[in-house]
Amino acid sequence: MKILKTIILAAITIFIILIDLPENYKIGKYNINPLSLDFPVFGLRIKKDFKTHLGLDLKGGSHLVFEADTKKTKPEDLQDALSSARDIIEKRVNFFGVSEPSVQNLKSGNNYRISVDLPGIENVSEAIGLIGRTALLSFREADPSKPVASASSVLSTLTKDTGLTGKHIKKSSVTFDSQTGKPQVALSFNAEGAKLFAEITQRNIGKPVAIVIDNFLISAPTVQQAIVDGSAVITGSFTVDDAKKLAIAINSGALPLSIKLVEQKNIGPTLGRVEVQKSLYAGAIGLTAVLLFMILYYGRLGMIASLALIIYGLISFAIFRAIPVVLTLPGVAGFILSIGMAVDSNILIFERIKEETRKGKEFDIAFRLGFGRAIDAIKDANITTLTVAFILFNPLNWEFLPQFGLVRGFALTLAIGVATSLFTGVVITKRLIEFFYHKND
Repeated sequence: MKILKTIILAAITIFIILIDLPENYKIGKYNINPLSLDFPVFGLRIKKDFKTHLGLDLKGGSHLVFEADTKKTKPEDLQDALSSARDIIEKRVNFFGVSEPSVQNLKSGNNYRISVDLPGIENVSEAIGLIGRTALLSFREADPSKPVASASSVLSTLTKDTGLTGKHIKKSSVTFDSQTGKPQVALSFNAEGAKLFAEITQRNIGKPVAIVIDNFLISAPTVQQAIVDGSAVITGSFTVDDAKKLAIAINSGALPLSIKLVEQKNIGPTLGRVEVQKSLYAGAIGLTAVLLFMILYYGRLGMIASLALIIYGLISFAIFRAIPVVLTLPGVAGFILSIGMAVDSNILIFERIKEETRKGKEFDIAFRLGFGRAIDAIKDANITTLTVAFILFNPLNWEFLPQFGLVRGFALTLAIGVATSLFTGVVITKRLIEFFYHKND
């Protein structure tokens, strides 16, 4: 059993080291990259790259500012409309694939603006178009007083509003036509929307129903039969990217305010590289000081704690790459802060052990008693910090708590670091002490 545990631990260690390898690192003439996975499992393709993702302040990207048109908004509804617009824009950016965007409402005089930071974004114009898109989706049917003259004039005759709009869409996704293989957008309605759509298709069998986005006809399929399962598809001359962007716009809903781009600024990574270097220097100096203190003050136990701390760093960094976590300066600060929590756990354990040895107990007994008495304090301290990190991360988007990406980045790295330190303090440090002391005995 011990041999099996050793093999498993060795395999996990190798896996973590492979994930933590720097990108494009050369040993001699060999170029080494972090571990990447690409293999099939039961017909599904598993593809995963383990790379370090940096935020706007470290990697560079684009800073956009949109001005909201509030003229048609009632004063009592203004704040709700601005908050809704901010949430929808953040949702659209997330759908677009930007990691840890920062979206904030700003006020400049009597003007209301929305600031959007896009770390590492390459196609800025495409992102701008997606963010500002209104995406008002509606379904229209023929007005009985206007007969359909031809397919080319179908929109002019399909003018009767059915009451079915984008707000009735539960989900939209990109699918492919089973016969032609062309991309299309599948719609799934909520309960009210499914009922409305069933009524629309029942009364329009053999007639076209127009699907309109922003007053632009997307398609006008002829209803062959009543559709009562609450689903539909939007077909047209779509590319896969067009279908994806349409699905994103429908999923994120319509903006309650019209917005226009008033400022665009590209942020280069030069400042980021400087800050990363400073952060690495600060972290290295702090970590070295902590390791020296532990070794000088606790001797053999300090060396074991230092080894556990190095393992903790490797595990945490592997988790950052595996999720992946977008590292910003606040995120790096959260990780460095969690190192203090990891050291604190070891100090509590060692001080408890020293208390028991002062009473004349054998080391094995002192170790078991001291570790058992320290573990409750360690758990309480870490759970308290995890609770604070949960509040700062605000996963439920409560309005009275922070909702910004940088604060969430700090909270996320702090939570991962604290949880990892709890694991290393409770499991790894204990196993290392047992291994080295029993081995020496």
